[in-house]
Amino acid sequence: MAATLLFAGALLAQSAGAIVSIGTEAAPSLDKVDVGYEALMQGRPNEALARIRGNSRLETSDPAALINIGAAFVQLGQTDKAQASYMAAIASTNRYDLELADGKWMDSRRAARLALKRLDSGQALALR
Repeated sequence: MAATLLFAGALLAQSAGAIVSIGTEAAPSLDKVDVGYEALMQGRPNEALARIRGNSRLETSDPAALINIGAAFVQLGQTDKAQASYMAAIASTNRYDLELADGKWMDSRRAARLALKRLDSGQALALR
């Protein structure tokens, strides 16, 4: 995936799962890479999983996809699978920055660790 891709992240207020949307800052006219963001924001985790898994532009180790897969599993109440997905995002050799709701940026591994921590504590975090 191109190094110019930036990730704008979001976590649902009602869950502990991170939700990430991929866009390009350098070339805004390019289509966004679908990582199930809209479906997750609208509470449709099964659709989000299908979109992420069906997107040939995503690598299986893509941290944004893995974080959103984890968020989908959180929405489905499958915290063991969410935890495994967050752990895979942490272990991924790919790294990207995520934008927080307050405009700050966070490394994808750090965001996955935070989502994992929030999952364990039952708290939610708001990211943009």
